Amino acid sequence: MKKNQIIIWLFALIIGVGIGLLRIDSVDTVMNFIATIYTRLFRLLAVPTIVLAVITTLASLGGSREMGRMFRTTLTYTLLTTTAAAAVGLGLYLIVAPGNLPAGTISAENAVADDSVSFSYADHLMSVIPDNIVKPFLDGNVLALLLICFAVGIALSKMPNTQPKRSLLNGLSGLQELLFMLIRWLIAVLPLGIVAFAAQLTAQVGGGVMLDSLGKYVLVILVANCSQFFIVLPIFLLIKGLNPIKTLRGMMPAVMMALFTKSSAATLPVTMENAEKRLGINPKVARFVLPICTTVNMNGCATFILVTSLFVMQNNGIATSLPAMLVWLLISVFAAFGNAGVPMGCYFLTLSLMSGIGANVGIMGIILPIYTIIDMIETAENVWSDSCVCAITGKVMQKEQ
Repeated sequence: MKKNQIIIWLFALIIGVGIGLLRIDSVDTVMNFIATIYTRLFRLLAVPTIVLAVITTLASLGGSREMGRMFRTTLTYTLLTTTAAAAVGLGLYLIVAPGNLPAGTISAENAVADDSVSFSYADHLMSVIPDNIVKPFLDGNVLALLLICFAVGIALSKMPNTQPKRSLLNGLSGLQELLFMLIRWLIAVLPLGIVAFAAQLTAQVGGGVMLDSLGKYVLVILVANCSQFFIVLPIFLLIKGLNPIKTLRGMMPAVMMALFTKSSAATLPVTMENAEKRLGINPKVARFVLPICTTVNMNGCATFILVTSLFVMQNNGIATSLPAMLVWLLISVFAAFGNAGVPMGCYFLTLSLMSGIGANVGIMGIILPIYTIIDMIETAENVWSDSCVCAITGKVMQKEQ
């Protein structure tokens, strides 16, 4: 994206905010309609992007030592950044010390639907193992798709180098190029989407988001996410000799897209395009690392799960000593690993964890109205973290060549 295109994006953002401030119902309806169309189109491209990127990369790398190093580097920095995000959240929670909600605030009116609570984290993990090759594609189950892609990609790499194998690989590569052409078209008309997304958000905020009794809780989450975004992740880049400002500038379109769509999976096509074209990361690295990171690298999710779990337990009178908090830090990190990059994934994971320990999850209903804002910031942070891990992995692989 050239400088004039960035200016267009910023103007679109300003126009969208202005439209949202008008608070005209018919206009808000149109903006919601347009925003929904853009979100659906990016989700449409997200699944084939993941599938083709992982299969073609693994088919070319196979079980090589290069793939092993790439995979280990990705998981190492994913674990480090996610743990750091949760630790920042815990530190701020201890410093700010949010108090309990007023008595009687948590009631049946705030409870979320029973069918949301009934889906346990164990069920979520079981859903990763596919029993139907078509269902993961229809459901957009990213983890199940990754398992299928890993199996197919490695199987292709082990096949003899015959004409059928070459034809199959050429076909997959052709489909991938076609997909990237569609992505470029969608990005070209994205300013209209930004107008709609910004108007939608402004109308929601203008409608009134109550933070009174939850002020300190929200403060902890937002400051933790901002600290991870602007301080912790840049430190990781600096340690590896990468320029954080240059990296963020290159990935800004993807970060902005994540902010509006609230889905790192839907943003994946833009993330991959930016990593390859704007940062110059080797396509083999970007197409291997980013689909994996979209699934397991959830910095913002780990922060939300930990801080919200502690807040819910505190309001339920469940004692949480420092050792117990450290245990929940680990739980939050590994729970975030299993979160597919979809809107409200962190919310329902936290809901499952809290219902699993018998806590009154009515407080989750109180958090729900403000979760839209939290989810936007978390998703932008997740995509920025994905970009950092990809850039670091690219640097590591470049040095080892």
